[in-house]
Amino acid sequence: MFERADTKSKILDAAEKLFGLNGFEATSLRDITTQADVNLAAVNYHFQSKDSLIDAVIARRIAPVTRMRHEMLDAAGAHPTLEQILTAFLAPVMNKDLNVVVPLMGRILSSPDLFVDRVFNKHLAETSQRFTDALSCALPDLPRPDLLWRLHFSIGVMTHTMLWGEIVPKITGGVCDISDRPALLHRVVTFIAAGFRAPASKKDY
Repeated sequence: MFERADTKSKILDAAEKLFGLNGFEATSLRDITTQADVNLAAVNYHFQSKDSLIDAVIARRIAPVTRMRHEMLDAAGAHPTLEQILTAFLAPVMNKDLNVVVPLMGRILSSPDLFVDRVFNKHLAETSQRFTDALSCALPDLPRPDLLWRLHFSIGVMTHTMLWGEIVPKITGGVCDISDRPALLHRVVTFIAAGFRAPASKKDY
C-alpha cells in the first residue's frame, strides 16, 4: 500500500516538474518514468494514459485551493464583505510556495485551450460561479459586465504577482518584497477592492 502510494507520488512529482520545464506536449512518458525512476507499467497502472496523468497533476494542485476557497467563503458567513470574498479567493493561491506552483501555472496559462478544457471546465467553473454570485451580492449595483471584467482583471493581478514574484524584488531594488505573504495579500486585496468599487464603466469615452 505505502509502496504504491509512494510510486504514485514519485510519478506525479516527476510529471509536474517536467511539464513545468518542457511543456505538456514535449514531455514523453519515457521522460517521466526516467525522472521518477519507475517503469512504464507503473504509470499505466496508476494513470492509464498521459492525458489522465496530466489531469491528475493539475487536480493535485487545484483541489486543495478550491477546498480552501470554499471553506474561507463559508466561514465569512451569509453576507461576506467584498474584502472577505477577495481574501477567500486570493489567499489559497497566494500563500502557496512559488517554487512549486509557478512553473506548472506558467505552462497552463501559456496554453489557452489547455486551460479552458482541462482546468476551468473541470475544476474551476463551479468555484467561479460561486464567487461571482457572492460578488454580485456584495456589489448589487455593479452591472454584471463590469463585475465579470473586474473579476477577470483580479485574476490577472493574482497571476502576475505569482509568476513575477521572484522578479519583482529585483526590479524594485528590494522595495517590493513578497516574503511577507500576509502583507502582500493585504496590498493585493486593497488594490483589487478599490477597482471593484470604482464607478461603473461608461459605454462611450
